[in-house]
Amino acid sequence: QVQLQESGGGSVQPGGSLRLSCAVSTSLTKPLCMAWFRQAPGKEREVVARYNVDGFTGYSDSVKGRFTVSKDNAKNTLDLQMNSLKPEDTGTYQCAAYDGRYGCHSDWRDWRRYSYWGQGTQVTVSS
Repeated sequence: QVQLQESGGGSVQPGGSLRLSCAVSTSLTKPLCMAWFRQAPGKEREVVARYNVDGFTGYSDSVKGRFTVSKDNAKNTLDLQMNSLKPEDTGTYQCAAYDGRYGCHSDWRDWRRYSYWGQGTQVTVSS
């Protein structure tokens, strides 16, 4: 069983930055396929970024060039650095993961593949 806990959300003005962190209950040397998702009120959940077992990262077009996902093995966290934030980035951000011992699926945008979820942290971008 893997437990995930997000932190770092808050309110920020457009153009500002936030850094989210996802604490993972198990050692990150264990192969996990991980991702950050977000959901705004009245909208569907969408993937933001992924981090594969081999360190390969991916981003949705809406955040590419502004967000950076990284893993800190010493702290056992998956972090999301968010720069140049826009009002449309507002939402609840969740960390998700599934067992990656056999590799990570190419369809990383499908939230149904993820077995483990954090409770989420709120990000609000507003002037």
